[in-house]
Amino acid sequence: MRDISYRVALGGIVSALCLLTMFLAGIIAPLYIIFPMIAGGLIMIIAAEVSRGWALLTYIAVSLLSLLITFDKEAALLFILFFGHYPVLRMYLEKIRFGLLRRTVKFLIFNGCILVYFWITVYILGLSQLLEEMGNFGKYGGYIMLAVADVIFMLYDLNLMIFYKDYRRRIMPKFRKKR
Repeated sequence: MRDISYRVALGGIVSALCLLTMFLAGIIAPLYIIFPMIAGGLIMIIAAEVSRGWALLTYIAVSLLSLLITFDKEAALLFILFFGHYPVLRMYLEKIRFGLLRRTVKFLIFNGCILVYFWITVYILGLSQLLEEMGNFGKYGGYIMLAVADVIFMLYDLNLMIFYKDYRRRIMPKFRKKR
């Protein structure tokens, strides 16, 4: 295990990079979904280098700061409700041996988080009028959006797997001291 100064320094650097990506979500608005995904991938570095507990502490710090200092609160909610904690949770879920069960659990977690996100944005942030103005599409639009979100989640999960394998193969050895 690395010493405490290494953990604090790496946590600070990753937190700063996460906050930078979350800040960019408010500046480059069309990418407000992509930037929380990138920030979540950065949290995975802490889990791989230090520990999953330290990664969760970093996630909590970035979540609180992103609510306070970022412009796009929807992007901050996406990070808080799913993309920030999922890369760490994914490491535990990958231990499930049966592929179908593992994928089912992943989709249940994702859909639950997205439904909470939808409920918060519609009923707390006040977007319920938008659904009413859409008429029939507003009734079925939620199901269509959930199906699109599931496709995005499949791609995100695949990209996390590729990123983690590539990180372990190419970047992690550069951090390790040669003995």
